[in-house]
Amino acid sequence: MLGEVLGVERRRRWSEDEKLEILSEVDVGGASVTQVAQRHEITRSQIYGWRRDLKKKGLWSPDRGAVFLPVDFSAAPTAASVPAPARSVMVELRLSNGRCLRFDSGMDGETLTRLIRAVEAA
Repeated sequence: MLGEVLGVERRRRWSEDEKLEILSEVDVGGASVTQVAQRHEITRSQIYGWRRDLKKKGLWSPDRGAVFLPVDFSAAPTAASVPAPARSVMVELRLSNGRCLRFDSGMDGETLTRLIRAVEAA
């Protein structure tokens, strides 16, 4: 059986920066892997493959974008000198086990620590 060529095969090359940018679109505004793949005209398996390859190279982490800052507790102001926030806001924390914890910014630190430990243990 003879086949006929219906169009020109399109093979695109993606830089690692482009791949990282596409991967970071997943879960932004609730976007699924399928939606991001369709938006960029690639397959879902391509996104999973990029994720796997970039993890091996140490370039991708599910926590990408998380920033950890050093804290010097010796210079921390006392509770009496810190004014109470005008209003509380919701904070979202992504845990190492892939779960997401949402809590009020006014939550007590000790209570939050217990809550994080309970969620990570579950």
